[in-house]
Parts: sequence; C-alpha cells; structure tokens
Amino acid sequence: MEILHMGAECYPVAKVGGLADVIGSLPKYQNKVDNNVSVVIPSYQTIFRLNNNFECVYHGKLKLGNFNFPFSVQKETTNKLGFELYLVEIPELFDRPNIYNYRDDIERFLSFQIATLDWISERESVPDLIHCHDHHTGLVPFMKKYCPKYDRIKDIPTVMTIHNGLYQGIFTFNKLYYLPEFDLIHIKEIEWGNFINSLAAGIKCADIITTVSPSYLNEINHSDNGLETLFQRVRDKSRGILNGIDTEIWDPETDSMLDTNYSVNSINEGKKNNKAQLCSHFNMDPTKPLFSFIGRLYNEKGADLLPKTVVSALTTFKDQINIVILGYGDLEIENQLKQLLDVYKGNYHVHIGYDEELAHKTYASSDFILIPSRIEPCGLNQMYAMRYGTIPIVRRTGGLKDTIIDFEDNGNGICHDNASVDDICDSVQRAVNLYQNKEIFNRIRIKGMNTNHSWKYVSQEYVELYNLIIAKRYEN
Repeated sequence: MEILHMGAECYPVAKVGGLADVIGSLPKYQNKVDNNVSVVIPSYQTIFRLNNNFECVYHGKLKLGNFNFPFSVQKETTNKLGFELYLVEIPELFDRPNIYNYRDDIERFLSFQIATLDWISERESVPDLIHCHDHHTGLVPFMKKYCPKYDRIKDIPTVMTIHNGLYQGIFTFNKLYYLPEFDLIHIKEIEWGNFINSLAAGIKCADIITTVSPSYLNEINHSDNGLETLFQRVRDKSRGILNGIDTEIWDPETDSMLDTNYSVNSINEGKKNNKAQLCSHFNMDPTKPLFSFIGRLYNEKGADLLPKTVVSALTTFKDQINIVILGYGDLEIENQLKQLLDVYKGNYHVHIGYDEELAHKTYASSDFILIPSRIEPCGLNQMYAMRYGTIPIVRRTGGLKDTIIDFEDNGNGICHDNASVDDICDSVQRAVNLYQNKEIFNRIRIKGMNTNHSWKYVSQEYVELYNLIIAKRYEN
C-alpha cells in the first residue's frame, strides 16, 4: 500500500510541537510492515534542509488566484528518516526560518496544498491513500474531490487527523478565488460560521476522521472552538487513536544526548548521574526532588499557571525542591518566568527556547514532570517522561486521561482535575511525600518505564483503518 502523509511539520526537519514528532515517526513504523510510506511538507530554511542532500523530482507553477508561483518538489536522497521525504519548495512563500506566525500563513499553506495536489495528479503512480494532518492540509480532501483539475486523483481516499482542533485555518470569502475552480454548488463543504474553515472542510470531505486520543474525540463533541455540532454530525466516520512515540529515538539506554545511559535495571544509578550533571549545570542540589515543565508556553498548556505555581511551590517547600522549565511561546509568560530567576536562585531555572538535547537531558534527570494542560488532545510528554523513569503530574484531560492513572489507584502518575495553581501545588505536595517513600517511588518509575507506547503497535491501527477505507472504495 502506498501512503502519503501531508503536514506542516516533521521531526527532525521542522518542528514546533508534537505534530512534528508524529509525522516524523508514524510513517517510519508503517514502513516496517510492508507499506510504501512517504511524507511531504513545505520546505523551510531549517538546519536539516541546509545540511542534507535533495534532488528535484518535479517542477511546476501553481496558481493562487491572480498570482503565479514557481515551485519544485525536492526529495531527500538517502531515506535516512526511514521513509521517503519530499519538500515542496515555494521560494517566495517558504524561504523563511520559522514555520508559522507570518501574516500570509493562509496563502502559504494554501499554496502548499495546491502545489502538492498538482504534483500528485501528474505523477506516473499515485498513492493509494492521502493522510492529512491538521488544518494546514484541511482543504486537500475538498479540492481533490471537487476541483475538476484533480479529476485523475479524485477517488484517492483521505484520512484527516486532528492533532489540535483549536487551530482551524479560517479565512474570509474574499479569498475564495485562491482555490482552484470548482462548482459553487459545493461551497457549503468549505463553509463554517460564514467563513472558509480549512479544518471544517477536511472534516466534511475526508473519508475518515481521527483524533489523537479516544478521550479527545469525546471532548471535541462538546467543546472545540465552534465545531462541536460538526463533530457530532460526523461521529460515525470518526475514530480516536492514541498517539505513540518513537522508542528508537526516545530510549534512555541508547540516547546519545544523555550524560549516562541506563535501562530499567539501572534506573537508580542512571537517573542519579544525569540529575547530578543537570543540577550542576543549573547550580542546584541534586538530592532534592526535581520538577520540570517541557513544552510551549501557552494558556492551553496551562503555562500561564506556572509563574504563580513556581512562587507558591518554592515558598511552601522553601529550599526543599527544584524546578526547571524549558519552553517558549507567550512573551508575557516568558517574562514572568524570567523575573523569578534571581528570586529563587539555586532552586529554579528557566530556559526560553527550543533545545532538543536539553529536553532529553531534562527528561532523564527529572523526578517529576508537570503537565497542567487545559487542553491536551494526546500529549507525548507524559510518554517520553515515563520512558525515562520520570513520573508525570497531569491534569485529567484528553490523552493525559487515557495514559496516566493516579498512583493511589495503582497507576503510573499523579493526577488532578482542575487547571489551577492550588491543584498543581496539591499534586506537588503529594509528589514530595512520594519522593520520601523510595519503595513506592521507584515502583512507579519502573512501571512507567515498562509501559509500551511505541508506534510499532499504534501504527497498525492506522494501517487496518486504511485497508478498510480502500476496500470500501473498491466495493463502491
């Protein structure tokens, strides 16, 4: 089966969040079971793009309304990621260092979708299925189905995976002319709330909708930024499939980014050595429990609660605990966290920015990781943390609820219900108490390390879903 994944990110090529980790690992594991899987994303000015070899496999000129843009499709030549990687190069729109947050993002990702469909429709062999990820590819199922220029590929089945329904790719109808020509009888397929809504179009037109956890599928039927009734309408073609992680990259026994490698059989010594190195770097006492936060600093992640949590926790447990925060995002949150550096020197550190190696070291060094998300469609941090013997402290929502059970219920972490400073600090208090009980503490760490969230098993669920869709198409 030939499968093409489309998205805005792919680790290690271009990454902002968990979307990149999924698109960078799911295809690799699908390839291991006799599939021909490839990935296509836009070509950004990233280190990976500059430091690896690519060959041009297609030249074209895309039409975006009244504008014409030359583009090319570049293929990575070594398959070093475990799958074929294609980058759509549109110099005027994507020759920039960042992935998002430009004023012309609508034009950028529309052009990416149109260019990719132009390329696919002219290929000698076309994929058996196109797997679209988030709103950046949400118009692909619609255009493929209703734009006459893509008649050759209109019957290719599509899967639409929603990683975060808060972001929907909304724009006004005065940009309708950007889309390739189609019969206006179908305009309702792209409309939601009197706007063109890319995610809504994908939900309506894709053959199957998936979310990245079963609990998130239930949650978006009741609270998802205005699309609740649409999700309820398409529930019969929706599936909740929990994300996995790449256990070849995230493996403390082989991770080259760690100071000391370790396994479940050497967890105590391994964690101790890594923690000593990290604490030395940040001028902290390694005998104290180390709490960390790793992620984007936005309200949906509960990051706005972190400054007050740091103050409350380090005031209550004065000189008893350490806290390390790694992340970037909202400037106000960043500034509030930086202002605490001098106040809690020796017990607190914040690193603003994205640093993959430091993240790996922090997972390996921490005793507990804070994940206070208001919204967490799946969450990968808790899976990475458990893989490295770090106990997650989570708010029960989305995929966190599917993967973490409170240790008092014979589970693998510490849970609370509300996105509040009080709830987080109550969990910190429970964690401090747990840290003193080494027998239970170590049992929970080992339980987490023995939990298998590998894509090896999850990817098969998608393959079975693909086979079902393709078989249904042939029946029709």
